Amino acid sequence: MTIQEELKHLREENTSLREQLAQRDELIQQQQALLAEQSAVIQHHGEQMSSLSEQLKALRDRLAKDSHKSHLPPSSDRFGRKPKSLRHKSEKQSGGQPGHPGSSLQFSSTPDEIIELQVERCETCEHDLHAVAACGRERRQVVDVPSPRVVVREYRAEQKQCPHCQQITIATFPAGVQAPIQYGPHVGATAVYLVQQQLLPLARGCEVMRDLLGIQMSEGTVGDLIKRCAGQLAPVEQQITEALKHAEVIHQDETGLDVAGKRHWMHVTCTPTLTHYHVDVSRGQPALEAIGILPQFTGISIHDGWGSYFLYDCEHAACLVHLLRDLVFLAEQGCQWAADLKTLLLEMKEATDQAREQGKRWLDPLEVVDWEAQFLRLLDDGDQAHPRATAPPGQRGRCKQSDARNLLDRLRKQQKAFLCFLEDLRVDFDNNLAERDLRMVKVQQKVSGCFRSIGGAQAFARIRGYLSTLRKQGLPVLAALQATLCAHPVLPSLERT
Repeated sequence: MTIQEELKHLREENTSLREQLAQRDELIQQQQALLAEQSAVIQHHGEQMSSLSEQLKALRDRLAKDSHKSHLPPSSDRFGRKPKSLRHKSEKQSGGQPGHPGSSLQFSSTPDEIIELQVERCETCEHDLHAVAACGRERRQVVDVPSPRVVVREYRAEQKQCPHCQQITIATFPAGVQAPIQYGPHVGATAVYLVQQQLLPLARGCEVMRDLLGIQMSEGTVGDLIKRCAGQLAPVEQQITEALKHAEVIHQDETGLDVAGKRHWMHVTCTPTLTHYHVDVSRGQPALEAIGILPQFTGISIHDGWGSYFLYDCEHAACLVHLLRDLVFLAEQGCQWAADLKTLLLEMKEATDQAREQGKRWLDPLEVVDWEAQFLRLLDDGDQAHPRATAPPGQRGRCKQSDARNLLDRLRKQQKAFLCFLEDLRVDFDNNLAERDLRMVKVQQKVSGCFRSIGGAQAFARIRGYLSTLRKQGLPVLAALQATLCAHPVLPSLERT
């Protein structure tokens, strides 16, 4: 082989090797691209798994919560959870307690009717006993009501013509007698009472009026009576509002309400002797401004910690029962500080209850300082167990925190509100007073469904607040409704409480 042939052969071999090297470089680039794509897929799957793990944990936490360890209502409990109360068993025996007045039947000294039952013959020998004087009597009384009977009272107003001026003068009808034929105040008050106090739907209220009293009344008539009653109570509602502005301690709460198929809110403001309801499309500050109590209130407001309440400058007290439910949930998740804090709060409650029984207005200041120091120590333990989460580099906004961390932050921020019951014995441990006043609103919705109009909801709120105030003060409800329909509503006591 000549030099030229060998050089040619080497050149061809070099070209072939270059082509193979180029093919390998292309293959390496393809594999690198594939690896980069697979790496991106793996990273995406990892992010998905992390997100799904967080969602799974959130769902498990939601499933683990029920009414005894969260703010969920008992109706939302799932899987037939056996109710478990946060209250401890009392040492008192079941049934009526000593000193309870009771409500058993008592013999009347002035019965309306006396029926003499005479002995005619001896039950042994059949001897005639008509002429024998009675040697004793056994009394038995039956308490009953007479069969209802509609009374139709007709008023006939005379018309007389003056012989001097020929003017015809008609006698004046009594106040409230306006139409040619109408229902009296007792019938109207009974219809309003059945719907507004006993929470019957309009149709069932009319059915009760027909079955018990023999009165055929339409739903529209009952609605007109309710509207008329609510109109007469507008000044009374304003007086209750003014009295609540000057109260020392008030309770506040709110609950969802369906009006004409849309979400509304029923707000309650109350004391042991006064109740005020307000229906509003807003749950927050616009509703509180429309109510008009908190903007001018300077006392202590007890509530569930809803943020809108804290926008006002009065003193605030948080409901500790809501806090206990949160602590129960965290304690069941293994948070020891939460279990210890729950025990501490219950011990504080027992101490305040004992002080009230002794007639005290405040606890000893040194005792309060000791309780608060224990409270803060447990919060420190919680801070160590649940440090604040830090956002990864490049992430904007707040970093998501755990439920425990959020609760600790809220306890720090609103410490004064949570411990207000400890520093002032006028403040209750819970917000049960407002929750009891709202409970009948939820019963009304379960029985009758939603309100058909905002006007009907507002009428219900006004009348119900009036009736609740009367019942708290021990005043007769039905008689007050009769007086209201006669344009003379019974005024409850509005003294400062």
